[in-house]
Amino acid sequence: MPRPVDPETAYRLVAHTTHGHVYASVQCTIVGKNGRKVRRHRHYGVIENNRFTPWADFLAFPAGERAKFIFPREWDLSLLDKLSDRRAQGRPVLDCEAQNRLYGDIWFLERIAEKTRMRRDLEAVFDGNKEIVDAIMALAMFPYLTKFSFSRVERWQRNVKSPCDFPLSPKVITKLTQSVTEKHRMELLSLRVSRLGKDGLCAVDSTSGSAYGDSLADIHWGKNKEHLPLEQTLSVVAYTLSQHMPVYCRTFPGNMPDSRSLDVILRDLREAGFHDIAIITDRGYDSLKNMEKYILDGQAMLTSVKVGQKFIMDRIREFGGCDSCPEAMSVDPETELAFFQCDMECEVESTNGRTKKADRLKLNLYLDVKRRAVTLLRLRLELEKAETGTDRASAEENPS
Repeated sequence: MPRPVDPETAYRLVAHTTHGHVYASVQCTIVGKNGRKVRRHRHYGVIENNRFTPWADFLAFPAGERAKFIFPREWDLSLLDKLSDRRAQGRPVLDCEAQNRLYGDIWFLERIAEKTRMRRDLEAVFDGNKEIVDAIMALAMFPYLTKFSFSRVERWQRNVKSPCDFPLSPKVITKLTQSVTEKHRMELLSLRVSRLGKDGLCAVDSTSGSAYGDSLADIHWGKNKEHLPLEQTLSVVAYTLSQHMPVYCRTFPGNMPDSRSLDVILRDLREAGFHDIAIITDRGYDSLKNMEKYILDGQAMLTSVKVGQKFIMDRIREFGGCDSCPEAMSVDPETELAFFQCDMECEVESTNGRTKKADRLKLNLYLDVKRRAVTLLRLRLELEKAETGTDRASAEENPS
């Protein structure tokens, strides 16, 4: 009868020496390609003079998971007290040399993260692992403050007091970003829903960004809008207009038009818990297919539409030709814009053959009277110049 497996084996750290270096490792058993069990050592730090220095793999564990590790009694674990969840309240430096590092802008962003409860939501998503949350906060602040790529984060940490204490080398950043899953992203979006409140109003917009790499799947299609010899990707962000907080983000291939990406955006928002919100978009998301989807799903939407669509032009032609404000339009005294609102009737046929009538579908038309008057005046002057030039040319050809 085989000996039962000790459940503490997976958390019992031992000193493992290889190639002249001593590592803090855990013995684990894996099954090889031939089906045989092979013993391996998984390293979580280094041992120097019996002093344990943890690696990023150890810091990536939640606080409850790190508490399960069993250390030899002779090891010096003083560096573990420097972890963010075990540090005591700070104090001014009185008995050692002070180190001045930039902190003003980072302090401001940290206060915003606390005020908007973003840090609290991140800690809930990552099971209270403050090390991972600190690293994510540092990576989020870095491009906003410096406009550089992540290859310079470790150098940046030497000059500023970043939220993350351990160096964020390119290798650590790669492991950290690979550990963030789609489940983490959706859990964070679900937590942000609770911060939104009822009858929320969200604006959706996208922007394209150039990519210097060539390994991302989203950059192999599309052309750069700035005509640069670089690939591009599309980033979409949804943010609340009442609280001015981002609640959704996603990347798309560089050739994905806004009108096609809206279907994926609405599906993600519903899965995250956004059911009773109204969405505002620009005319890039306007299409007949999207309008039919809004009606079938009962989605509240405020969007700009292209005047070239038939049902829009038919309504505009009803006003006829006018040089000033049409009588059917009203004028806003603040913006001095003429406006007109009318109900629209529209029926959409679903895939099962049923029809659904649009509920509260309205069309709002706006007219800048001053701009139209200036445009008509310029057009008239151009026509008069053209007629004067034609008459002069005919007079020169027929002097008699």
